[in-house]
Amino acid sequence: MANKNYGFTLIEMMATLAIISILATGIIPLSQVVYKRTKELELRNDLRVIRTALDEHKKLVDQKIIPVSATASGYPEDLEILVTGVDLKTATGEKKKFLRRIPKDPMMEEGDWGLRSYADDPDSTIWGGQDVYDIYSLSDKQALDGTYYRDW
Repeated sequence: MANKNYGFTLIEMMATLAIISILATGIIPLSQVVYKRTKELELRNDLRVIRTALDEHKKLVDQKIIPVSATASGYPEDLEILVTGVDLKTATGEKKKFLRRIPKDPMMEEGDWGLRSYADDPDSTIWGGQDVYDIYSLSDKQALDGTYYRDW
């Protein structure tokens, strides 16, 4: 009569556990890099979308389609104007909206952006408040390529 012992030996179980732990130690850092890269792509896209909307607003002001005062720079007073829209100086008097919503900064918990006005220095971290010429991330962290998010 044959001895029918079913199951795994202790050595087989230890070998399996060792293989799984080696695979897990390789996957966890890789998943963190993938998560960070995804956030960076989201940040780049959000910066591009908002900056394009700011440039489009300025372009319409320069073409005198959006009425502004003579002393204004042509950039919107705040980011909300890009969402609420502006009245155009056309025969139909339509309203132009540049964004559906203001994207949140993916690198910051609060999602707030740093703002620069046209009169501010290019690397200023204090907003003058006159208009919104540029935006930047308020994060102090470094990107995968070694640059800082606030410099993008």
